Amino acid sequence: MRTRRASPEDWDTIWPVWRAVVIEGETCPWEPDTGEETARAVWMRPPPAAVLVMEQDAASDEGLDDPRDEGLGATTVVATALLTPSLPGLGDHVVQATLLVDPKRIDQGGPRAGSGQYDDHGPYGGTASPTRGRAGGHWESVSRQAAEEMIEYATDLGYQAMQVHVVAANPRLVSLWRSLAFRQVGTLPAAFRHPWLGNVDLYVMYRFLPPRER
Repeated sequence: MRTRRASPEDWDTIWPVWRAVVIEGETCPWEPDTGEETARAVWMRPPPAAVLVMEQDAASDEGLDDPRDEGLGATTVVATALLTPSLPGLGDHVVQATLLVDPKRIDQGGPRAGSGQYDDHGPYGGTASPTRGRAGGHWESVSRQAAEEMIEYATDLGYQAMQVHVVAANPRLVSLWRSLAFRQVGTLPAAFRHPWLGNVDLYVMYRFLPPRER
């Protein structure tokens, strides 16, 4: 998986993922019938916001084995993220993060390809797990890989902590963020209108980021 900052020209590849997540109505606050023009306005925001795209090789996505197979070199967007300062001015060292993963790929994944530059740092600056993020380490879903890439990118931007809002009625999503060292620091009671469960709680989850390498 490769993560990069999106440009306005990336919207055409971001939109199918954005729409697929939002139309389910289970994890994001936008109305399921949000139109493309509105979606682009709320997602493709100018700096200091940063929009990320997470891509995989199309050949890998289709299970092609021979590097000469048709489609080599093409990529497909499997996730997108929006990073914005949580507060202006004296609060802009904390990032509010929103991650959208293509529902078709949530349960796909594999071993990490290698180590990242922050693998030696635990969630609060301590020693990390000896296997996390290294070649031959545990299997990781596309959701987890995308979340890790988002965390690393936010660290590179200089943010010191990250905040996410998580629908309490989605235990798998809550578990994912907890496994990435996010703590539940607050609850917004009945703040999310779930499509079949009615009004459910939103968790405010928070973690510090490792120090940026200089």
